[in-house]
Amino acid sequence: MICRARAGFTLVELIIVVVIIGLFATVAIPKFSSSRDKALVAAMKSDLRNLVTQQEARLADSGSYATSFPATLWSPSTGVTGPSITLTPTGWTARVGHTSTTRICAIFVGSTSLAPAIKEGVPTCT
Repeated sequence: MICRARAGFTLVELIIVVVIIGLFATVAIPKFSSSRDKALVAAMKSDLRNLVTQQEARLADSGSYATSFPATLWSPSTGVTGPSITLTPTGWTARVGHTSTTRICAIFVGSTSLAPAIKEGVPTCT
């Protein structure tokens, strides 16, 4: 009896490998997506904190807040959209978004809040 060497995988072996990879992907992809979303939110919050610093410097220099800044003074991180800054009687509000998520972050200084922010000077996201 002549014994031939096996050349390749059987259909059953290939199906088992595909099932294992599929199970791994359903576990790994949501974790990656969650980490990515956290990084985007962190960038938006950081930009809003930096905006507070810039606004307070502007207030100290000129006695008023600004609705925009030249890119040489302050600009958002890559992918962050906005900010949309609105002056209020007692301060200002700002909102930013990101091109890679539907979440938005907001901050306010003064007595006029801007959802989802509920605490003055603390960036909060949806």
